Parts: sequence; structure tokens; C-alpha cells
Amino acid sequence: MAGSMKDIKLRIKSVESTMQITKAMELVASSKMRRAKERVEHSRPYFETLHETLTGIAAADPRARSPYLRRDEIRRTLLIVIAGDRGLAGGYNSNVLKQAEAQQGPVTVLPIGKRSAEYFAHHEADLFTDEVLLAAEISVGECFSLSRKITEGFLKGDYDAVKLCYTRFDSMMTQTAVTMEVLPLTIEPTEEQKAAFRAEGRKPALRIRMPDEDIAFDDLIRGTIEFKAGSVPDYVIMRPNGDPLYTLTNPVDDAMMDVNVVLRGEDLLSSTPRQIVLYRYLMELGIAKQMPLFGHMPYVMGQGNKKLSKRDPESNLFNHRDNGFIREGLLNYLALLGWSIAPDRDVFSMDEMIAKFDVRDVKANPARFDIDKAISINAEHIRMLEPQDFLNRSVPYLHRDGVVSADNWDALTDREKVVLTASAPLIQPRVRLLGEVAGMVGSLLSTEEYLEPADDARKQLKDSAADVLDAAVAALEGVDEADWKTDNLHETLNKALVEDGGYKPRLAFGPVRVAISGRRVSPPLFESMEIVGKPLTIARLKGLREHL
Repeated sequence: MAGSMKDIKLRIKSVESTMQITKAMELVASSKMRRAKERVEHSRPYFETLHETLTGIAAADPRARSPYLRRDEIRRTLLIVIAGDRGLAGGYNSNVLKQAEAQQGPVTVLPIGKRSAEYFAHHEADLFTDEVLLAAEISVGECFSLSRKITEGFLKGDYDAVKLCYTRFDSMMTQTAVTMEVLPLTIEPTEEQKAAFRAEGRKPALRIRMPDEDIAFDDLIRGTIEFKAGSVPDYVIMRPNGDPLYTLTNPVDDAMMDVNVVLRGEDLLSSTPRQIVLYRYLMELGIAKQMPLFGHMPYVMGQGNKKLSKRDPESNLFNHRDNGFIREGLLNYLALLGWSIAPDRDVFSMDEMIAKFDVRDVKANPARFDIDKAISINAEHIRMLEPQDFLNRSVPYLHRDGVVSADNWDALTDREKVVLTASAPLIQPRVRLLGEVAGMVGSLLSTEEYLEPADDARKQLKDSAADVLDAAVAALEGVDEADWKTDNLHETLNKALVEDGGYKPRLAFGPVRVAISGRRVSPPLFESMEIVGKPLTIARLKGLREHL
């Protein structure tokens, strides 16, 4: 009985606690509702004025060319981007910022909210104001002042369109990034007005009417994307002179080629609903067989976390080729921008990529072009080449840099072929780019008896360099031509300089390396001496000794 009474008391306390919580929630909800009503009442004059203005414009004669009506050309857009003031909103902020970044053409940005302001300041956008406008603290009076500034800029021609980017709260789990055009206004003239325009000699541009319905599609990379009705205005597909625009020619071209997948940059995302609507008409006309699948690739960011421009050196494939990237290495790295073949490896062949790649696995987040990683992956692919393939690809770079006599393997001299064949195992594992081969193999191909050391190589020569070179010459002159082999050369110099001379290996072999190659870093020393041969090796040691 005591146990049951205890349970009853606990249940009573639980019910009382629940009632208290419910009452507190009701008070909070009532308070929020009261504040919301106050804000609505304060905002009412603004919206009534806005309604009267728009009604007046709509009733006006379009021939009066109201300054708020649509202009023929949109040269610059003012983009109002509303994000949160805190960073805990997750996709609430990131989605609307991505939507804003997808806008085409020159853009001036008016960020509202700390996260929006920080984002566009970091990306060095053209800002409407340097002042940070907090999303949660803008009063009706501030709205009036801001709207006047925006309107004045539009009327002066600072920008030709005003768009609003914000997040529509659908539920606790779902929020949708929305872009809405605020200005200019589009008003359809009457048939009588159209006839009057034609009588004046004015010719109409041909537009596609956007439907009064939401347009949604499944992006291969980004999932379901929805454009609300009215967010995308009717768009021109043909100029008054009859010239078609790309908005018409691009989808028609794809349709006639039976293109079934369209992959493009995320900066073109905003034009996708236009293509979808046009494709519907093309399918009705029998020109298109099906609606293609759309996928919008992520941005590629360059130095300073800025969007990679076509004017940036990193985006120039010819620069990478000239520096010595091979196609396998560069394609491998480019495939990694937004995609991965496996969590534990980055290097793969094109056959492997073809077998594994699925555009649905591409990440929507921007990728960063890392030149150091690209070079590292290229080095891996260079090492995987067959030795003769490596040499064939290297010869054009060697000829460009004046190291060999011809730009293809077959046209080289016999000596050049012998030296390159012998040096390939030494050079191939050590170069990252084919443009580095000339610096590594140049000393082996040269017949000069003295090679001027590079600045960094000369700095490595210590006070003992002269004695080291004298001892090396004395030891090597006693080696027969028949015994001029890598292992014997290593043994001879090690005994003369390290064991008998008492020099540390770095001090012993450093001057010899500089004499043979002219470089601080070179192919393996003793293998290089074997390739160069005894007479030239001795001559270079003496040559450096004389120039100390």
C-alpha cells in the first residue's frame, strides 16, 4: 500500500509539473504573438503605401514608361541577402548564401545579418553599404530609410534590378532558400497598346512566359531544388530584330543533339527553371525527346579562398602543361575537386575513374584548387610511367630548355639517347613535373668541363671544399676506365674522404656533387659520375677547384 501511495504522489507531482510547463509555454507564446501583432501594426503604413504605389503603376499607361517598369537590359543587380546573426543556424545560413552566390552577372550586395555581412566581406563583394545591418533589430523606420536608398539607386541607374534572397521557414526540418525579384516591375500591355506600339514602329522582343506555379527539379548533386512561382520573371529569347539569344539557342542545341544530362557550374543554377520551361515547349513540339537531368557543379576556389577566375593562372590548363603536368596527373587531381574515389586514396587511373565516377557523389560544397596537392599527385603518375614513355614525354621539355638537339626521341643523337636511357631510373622517381627534368639531367648531357654552381649550391661549399676536391681527384685518377662503376666509385671516395680524410659524409660528398652537377640537389652522385665518365668527372672536379 505504501508503495502504491508513493507512485500516486509521484504521478500527481508529474502532472503538476506538466501543467506548470504548459502554462509557461502559453505565456511565452502569448508574449511572442503580442509582439508580432505590434510589428504588423507598425508595418501597416508601409505596406499600405507600397500597395497604393504598385496599384497606381499597374493602372498607368505603360507608354508613360514608369521608371519602375522593366528595362530592356539588366547590367547590374542589387542583391539583398538576409542571413542569421549567429552561426548556429547551419543550413539556414549556408543555403541562402549559396543561392546568392549563384546569381549571374555583375552584382552589388546588401547583406543583412552578421553571417551575411561576414561572408560577402570575406569574398570581397561589391557592398551596398559598409554598415552591418542586424537581421533581428531592423525597425520600421530603418526599413523606410533603407527602401528610399534602394529606390534612389535604382532610379539613378546604379543597378537595373533588385532581388531579395532569404530563407523560407517551412518546418523545423525544412527551410528553403528563395530568390525573389522586387524591381523592376513587369506589366503586360493591352492589345490596343500593343497595336499602338507597332504603329509607332516599335517591334516586340519575344519572351517566354513563366508559369504561375512552382518549378521544382531534382538536381543530380544538390537534391530537390524549388523555385517559387513569380520568383523567375518572363525572359527574352529573341531580340526585336529577330536575333535569337542563348536562352533559346542553348536548349534547342542540346535538344537536337539528344543531350540527356546537363552538367554546369552552380553560378548557372538560377537559369535552370527557364530551361525547364522551354524544354517543356520543345517536347510538345517534338524537338526534344525528354527533359534532361540537371547537375550543378560546385565552385572551385583559388588563392585566398576566392572563386577561381578564368583569368587566374591556376585555371589555365596551358600553364600547367607548360610546367610539366602530364594528362594522367592533372585529370586525376581535377576529378578530386568535389569528388573522391575512396576515403583512403587519391591516386587512380582514368579507367578506374570511369568505372567508379557517379556525378551524384559529387559534393555540393565549394572545392579548393591546391597546386601543391596537384603537383604531388602528378609526381605519382610520373613514377608510374614506363621508362621509355617517361623519356618520350620529357624530350619536348628538354628541347625547349636547350638541353637536347631535337624535340622527339627518334631525332636525338646516339649519345643523348644513351645518357637519357641510363639516367631515366635516377630522374623519374625524383621529379614532380616534366619541366623539372632538364634541371636534373642537364649536367649529365653537358660536355662542359666546368659547370658554374647555382647560388644555393655555392653557399653549401665550406672552407674544406678545396682539400676535399684535391683528395677526390687524387683518388679517382687511380681508377681504371674498366672499373669506373657506381659501387667502386662509392667505395673509392668513401675510403679517401671519410675513412682516411676524416670528413663527415656531407662535407665529403657535397663539393663533389656541386662539381659534377652544379646543383645542390642532383641525381644520385655515384650513378651520375658513372654516366658522365672518368675524363669529364676529373675535369669538373679540377674546374671547381680552380674557381673556388
